[in-house]
Amino acid sequence: MKKKLARTEPPISKISVAKTPAQIARCHDVMRELRPQFRRRDRFVKRVRLQQRDGYLLAFLEANGEVRAVAGYRILESLFSGRCMYVDDLVTRAMDRSAGYGGELLEWLMASARAQGCENFELDSGVQRFDAHRFYFRKRMKISAYHFAMKL
Repeated sequence: MKKKLARTEPPISKISVAKTPAQIARCHDVMRELRPQFRRRDRFVKRVRLQQRDGYLLAFLEANGEVRAVAGYRILESLFSGRCMYVDDLVTRAMDRSAGYGGELLEWLMASARAQGCENFELDSGVQRFDAHRFYFRKRMKISAYHFAMKL
């Protein structure tokens, strides 16, 4: 008689937009993996609250009660790309990479962009983030421009 292998169910995930200081604070540890300059949780919460005044939104994916992936984004209008969703930050907790959470959050962002009448979906990724680039290429994204910057 053959033994049946125990089937493990994927964790049930939920995506929410952080609106309260407590929700924002829950995103800190994951976001810090991408933005290590935010060592202190209170400074991170303060910065997000400040940016929210200008339309910044912070979405987070949680599974089994833990935040696994976080995305900061905003809706913009420009001559260049019309109405678009611009993703400032997208990060999956290191121990959860390749588990599908980043892809699930990215798909949620794209669906949200479509629902809000966006014509384009855009993000910048640091030139050193090779694993992230492979992920974006797998999601059918392309490099469409160079982003130039200067510290003032």
